Amino acid sequence: VQLVESGGGLVQAGGSLRLSCAVSGRSFSDYVMAWFRQAPGKEREFVAGMRWSGSNIYYADSLKGRFTISRDNSKNTVDLQMNSLKPEDTAVYYCAADRSTVVVTTRYPTLEYDYWGQGTQVTVSS
Repeated sequence: VQLVESGGGLVQAGGSLRLSCAVSGRSFSDYVMAWFRQAPGKEREFVAGMRWSGSNIYYADSLKGRFTISRDNSKNTVDLQMNSLKPEDTAVYYCAADRSTVVVTTRYPTLEYDYWGQGTQVTVSS
């Protein structure tokens, strides 16, 4: 199983970026797919998660309304649309997948994810 993130970069505050997580290697039926981020000197933080089917979407409360997670069936990716970016959104963003099939959305932040991508840097300048 491979997860490969892309789409990071440098953007000014107020701008937008769209991250993609390319998924390959096996069938991902009903996996939990999630985005996390880690800023320098801080712990890794849950951003958003969903089922591979596109259902059961869950966001970190602090990011709800600015970030949107979705699946692109044609590209086999899980995407994270980030709008109204702030300097505090600067971090390395990671894609993760978990094989759990029975889990409530509120557990997404604390699952022990089975697979991780290598991360993509997002830098928001003020």
